[in-house]
Amino acid sequence: MKLLLIALGGAAGTILRYLVAGIDYGFSKSFFPVGTLVVNLSGAFVIGLLWGLFEESNIPPAIRMPIFIGVLGGYTTFSTFALESFNLMRDGEYIAALINILASNILGIALVFIGFILAKFLILNFKGALR
Repeated sequence: MKLLLIALGGAAGTILRYLVAGIDYGFSKSFFPVGTLVVNLSGAFVIGLLWGLFEESNIPPAIRMPIFIGVLGGYTTFSTFALESFNLMRDGEYIAALINILASNILGIALVFIGFILAKFLILNFKGALR
């Protein structure tokens, strides 16, 4: 039942991401991914707000997990990254927070490049086999 609730929350978050990001794509002709930025920032705000509220409440994990892992995870994993970085800083783990922030961003972007280059290599060298 827990997994089903998380999956349903994830589906809801994914649809919400599509709708929110799509609003920008309909209006903005910018080269900058404003829709993704809006999703990431709004997700970070909502997860911070809910985390702060839930810390002071008796809401059981069975309700929290579908919201945090499902809805917000489907909406944007950036919100989880931001919350974990915040919690590390709040706990005085500044070096761990800095490592998390730098590693996630620098290595994440580097791995996008590596994955892209690998895909081009595979297409070039195994064009017939990939069809």
